[in-house]
Amino acid sequence: MDRVTQYRQIIRQCLEDFAKNDPNAQLIFDPERDRYLVMHNEWRNDYRLYGCAIQLDLIDAKVWIQHNSTEIYIDRELIQQGVAPGDLVFGFRAPSIRERFTEALTNV
Repeated sequence: MDRVTQYRQIIRQCLEDFAKNDPNAQLIFDPERDRYLVMHNEWRNDYRLYGCAIQLDLIDAKVWIQHNSTEIYIDRELIQQGVAPGDLVFGFRAPSIRERFTEALTNV
């Protein structure tokens, strides 16, 4: 199995595992464009909860963490499942500091 196919499976499994105990989590997978999201759209009393919990993209055979508003360390989960640390990109960080995060991961 090639690396991109493997990463697609890992991403899907991680997001499915994250959402399995949350009946209000919406999994949105676009495998043609390699976009993967967990969204929330619910009401708690008179308060609306709406937004993206996690967004992961596959770009040039690398897993881009575009957004993570959860308490889990999605990078660690992805590495544990088989994503190479050098293939993770912190897309939510400015390009000028993104490289430092990748270096820190590969030195762990």
